[in-house]
Amino acid sequence: MGVLIRFVVVIASFGLAVLLQNYRLLSRSLPAPQLNATQYWGPGSDNNYKEDSAIKPFDIRANPELIAELKAQLSRPLTLHEPLEGVGFQYGFNAKELQNVVTYWRDTYLPKWAESEAYLNQYPHFETQIQGLRMHFIHVKPQATEGKKILPLLLLHGWPGSVREFYDFIPLLITPNSKSDYIFEVIAPSLPGYGWSQSSSKVGFGTAQIAVVLRNLMLRIGHEKFLVQGGDWGSVIGSSMAALFPQNVLAYHSNMCTAMNPLALITKGLRILFPSIYLKQEHREFFRSFGDELSYILEETGYLHLHTTKPDTIGAALSHNPIGLAAYTLEKFSTWTDPEYRNLPDGGLTLRYTMDSLLDNVMIYYITNSITTSQRIYAEAWSTIQNDIERVHVQVPTACARFKWDMMHASDSELKHKYKNLIQSTFYKDGGHFPAMELPETLYGDFIEFVKKAGL
Repeated sequence: MGVLIRFVVVIASFGLAVLLQNYRLLSRSLPAPQLNATQYWGPGSDNNYKEDSAIKPFDIRANPELIAELKAQLSRPLTLHEPLEGVGFQYGFNAKELQNVVTYWRDTYLPKWAESEAYLNQYPHFETQIQGLRMHFIHVKPQATEGKKILPLLLLHGWPGSVREFYDFIPLLITPNSKSDYIFEVIAPSLPGYGWSQSSSKVGFGTAQIAVVLRNLMLRIGHEKFLVQGGDWGSVIGSSMAALFPQNVLAYHSNMCTAMNPLALITKGLRILFPSIYLKQEHREFFRSFGDELSYILEETGYLHLHTTKPDTIGAALSHNPIGLAAYTLEKFSTWTDPEYRNLPDGGLTLRYTMDSLLDNVMIYYITNSITTSQRIYAEAWSTIQNDIERVHVQVPTACARFKWDMMHASDSELKHKYKNLIQSTFYKDGGHFPAMELPETLYGDFIEFVKKAGL
């Protein structure tokens, strides 16, 4: 028996030693990969490429012929299958509601397109050329105000959003108020391949490479140090910028916090199985059980598989197809705002947004024909480089704002494997995936509190 006990102790000690060694290896921060800051992503060869570093005003007005063609398409007979009886958005975009959207788009929205275009053009728009790509961005400078510190802020959107998400958020950031000692100089680019920004002509242009382009954009504008705020892909790109360029990123705020390194994923699995160990009681309602998580993945992430594997195929179905484009993208503004909206015949689309604001976003994709190129980011995102970046610890001050009905949430125990200076972690029992558009004042309040804590 004594021999057996000694054998068990030796084996257990060896197993524990292996576990501790692997933990040390997995918990160690990898060095940030060195990416080519001048890599060319434009069409053809870069042999004769000479970058035009000028920043020029950009006119976002659409070709009137394109608007006329859109109206003609929306005027054609629309033959759709009747939705199943008693079904809202559970099977996707309800056909009856889609007919209502098309009617409003054609008969109410398009006749006042000049007003909508002027609204989109209310902020200064610019373009510049970076690494072979034409980059579009909004740049709003606040007026200098005594007693207020001005900080540069990079706002990053995701899919199926656009810079339109920020139109109610920007005024809060640039206008002095008694709640904050800060006002912000806002730079909101269209991500490459989205809206008015040119898409890469080369494979391998993922979130890490976009981070390089956007850092170059901020340097081009004249900001060596700046804040980053982002959700959806803007969150992944912002996190990559903080990991790759801590000398430039003053602080990072996200409304869709993710951590995909091995220890974070292991912790997530344990959190799903044993929520009482990892979550405070008041936060458990934000996180799904194992069964609910699996059900959600099966129900809501079909688009993710399509975009990751065949973005150009689904893109071909949506390009120059305004009705399909509206159905495909607006459905996300229903279920990603609140999954219970699936049970409503109109998807709850106008419970939190105006139809005009939703169609503004659709119009940006339509007039720029950018739906295909916007989806390629999914196919390029999880490269070896990006996986390596996930294991680079972020040391800059970081904040995570969770809005209850967003697609996913990460617990602090997961995030702290990556974000070593997580100074603010908040939970809001309202709101979903598009808080800058849905609850701009709540997002602003969270952001301002973070900047105060960061002591910038």
